[in-house]
Amino acid sequence: MDIISLPIEYDRNKIDGKHRIVIIASQRAKELSLGAKPKFKTKAKKVTTIAIEETICNAIEFLTGEEAKKARETAGKFDFRKLLEERKREIAGEDLTELEKDLKVYLHEKESQESKVAEDYFIERREEGAGE
Repeated sequence: MDIISLPIEYDRNKIDGKHRIVIIASQRAKELSLGAKPKFKTKAKKVTTIAIEETICNAIEFLTGEEAKKARETAGKFDFRKLLEERKREIAGEDLTELEKDLKVYLHEKESQESKVAEDYFIERREEGAGE
């Protein structure tokens, strides 16, 4: 499809109206803008044009009626922002534990070096005191 011509031709058995096309294409455009890959190759550069093309060509699966209501209720039960925040914390926690591990190794080595220096110092003092 080179250019989207108006009026748009679509499968009236699957899509029940122009408003449905707009709703489906807007949701798909949002997905594309967030980094989703297009379903097929196209010359279009804009996410809105790609979304409309995918909608018209039936490349997108969508729900209508009762199925859509049930899916929306199920999706509403999930707090996606909370899930994203938890995932970010997990990733940050993994990084933090790696950092902590590195710091523990560094600190342990530093403590062992300091204790060795202190032991050597006291041994020298004892030897000096015993020699007098």
